[in-house]
Amino acid sequence: MLTLTHDITDIAPLHDQLTTRWHQEAIETWQPPSGPNTAWIELVAKQHLANFELWHTEDAARTPGANDADLARVKRRIDETNQRRNDLAEQIDQMLLDFLAARDLHDSKAPLHSESPGLMIDRLSILALKIFHTREEMQRPAAPQGHAERNRERLEILTVQRADLAECLVQLWTETLAGARRFKLYRQLKMYNDPALNPAVYLESHAHKRS
Repeated sequence: MLTLTHDITDIAPLHDQLTTRWHQEAIETWQPPSGPNTAWIELVAKQHLANFELWHTEDAARTPGANDADLARVKRRIDETNQRRNDLAEQIDQMLLDFLAARDLHDSKAPLHSESPGLMIDRLSILALKIFHTREEMQRPAAPQGHAERNRERLEILTVQRADLAECLVQLWTETLAGARRFKLYRQLKMYNDPALNPAVYLESHAHKRS
């Protein structure tokens, strides 16, 4: 399934490749490369796709002149996509934990890392989108004066932040394999999408039943 650190190191380039491709071609045409790590690559790609769709849906939510019905539909799409994004980040952690368990590499006595690889990969995904769109803004025709320079400065910051985070992810995985660090699967336990936990939903439902 995995070839250890090599696959962790390749995540940022994979995000960049997919981001560029999905802006140029239909998302449905993408297929993960065949090989021993297909399941891992596909899972990371699906998680990035959720962020990709979330990014552009949130852009749509800010379209000037959108009416209330449009905004309500977009908000529902945002909620559904965000739930999928979080679910896939948890699946990434579970796949890594299964890999460690199968090889007896998870040391329960090692110091606990506060952030899981799945959450770090989610952050890397968002940074890839920020970098892509910041580069796009640098090259936007007829942009206001100083726009390109402002975005060039932003790009430098984002590039450093992503490089730092990618290195932290590799370090966490390397230390975990060595038994010097461990992580847990942290469930997000979102409440707003659960009709039994969101009072705006279940109170309205009770009101309709009484009427």
